[in-house]
Amino acid sequence: MGRVLHLPALATAHSHAFQRGMRGASQRPGNPEEDFWTWRGRMYALSTSLTPESIVSISRVAFRELFSAGVRTVGEFHYVHHQPDGTPYDDRMLLSDIVIEAALAEGLRISLLRVAYHRAGPGRDAEPGQRRYCDPNVDHVLRDVDALRVKYKDNPRVRVGVAPHSVRAVPPAWLRPLSEYAITNALPLHMHVAEQQREVDECVAETGKRPVELLAELGLLNERFVAVHATNLQPHEARLMGQAKAFACVCATTERDLGDGLPDLGALREAGARFCTGIDSHVITDPFDDLRALETHERLRTRRRVTFRPEHGTPAKELWREGSTSGAIACGFDDSGGEISIDLDHPSLELVADDELLDAIVFSGSPSLVLG
Repeated sequence: MGRVLHLPALATAHSHAFQRGMRGASQRPGNPEEDFWTWRGRMYALSTSLTPESIVSISRVAFRELFSAGVRTVGEFHYVHHQPDGTPYDDRMLLSDIVIEAALAEGLRISLLRVAYHRAGPGRDAEPGQRRYCDPNVDHVLRDVDALRVKYKDNPRVRVGVAPHSVRAVPPAWLRPLSEYAITNALPLHMHVAEQQREVDECVAETGKRPVELLAELGLLNERFVAVHATNLQPHEARLMGQAKAFACVCATTERDLGDGLPDLGALREAGARFCTGIDSHVITDPFDDLRALETHERLRTRRRVTFRPEHGTPAKELWREGSTSGAIACGFDDSGGEISIDLDHPSLELVADDELLDAIVFSGSPSLVLG
């Protein structure tokens, strides 16, 4: 065997495994104004067509690919709960169990983030494509979380968390009880936050507050809260995140694919927010790209180089921590879940000085570096 470097295993704190079934299916022009919302329509069509059997096969492919890329922990933001018309299966846990079992079978630890979903937006009932995600009230959600926690309490490779989908999909009245349950039981609390400007505008129209302002007022922001995307925040919202030591989960490869925009990572770092990364839509499985984007996308936003200057160590060392241990902690685990082996004889690392190997792995590497 050649030269090998052992590094903490990678984590992806935000995944929608079923969306792996869309790969390649939304890259051609259709609507004259292609954007997140037109993509979402295609995603609804896929999710409506899913069966328990197809969810098994798609999830296995998605998780197998993550494992081969060096990921050992996944946070699965799970919202396909019921039959396509919204009728629950006789076993309400059926699809949650399928996803958990798929991850375990492919060698991953999983945090099943049970999503709460109720509506299309303020004052709008769920659309047909959303019905299988929805529950009529918050008690149904919490009963399912209770059942999952009991079922998997003795499995050290499974965590269960609470996930209000977004301020669009969850009425404000649901947010406090969901948060209080998560806090009382020390569970991860994940939520899509300000991914799209329309989400921000609708939240202001409904509540008079921007999303992070609302979450702070209702007590959701804390060290277990994970704001997924955090793309459209104002500086004072970044400060609220930092004061709570909350996580921002940046899903760079998906945000790039959907045209979401570039979050102000500098403001979040300066405020003291913590970071992790997510695969999200599985448009590409490259956790190396996801973690280095915590620096390289900020270069694009600011038009400067080497924007990240950590207090200790190199940017590469801190970015690897955020893409590994930090993500696992955001999912409710205490550590990275082991090590992965990096092939130092890989052609992409030729000519690299020994003391700059981690820099090259982070900023120039890919899943092809992972052995085994």
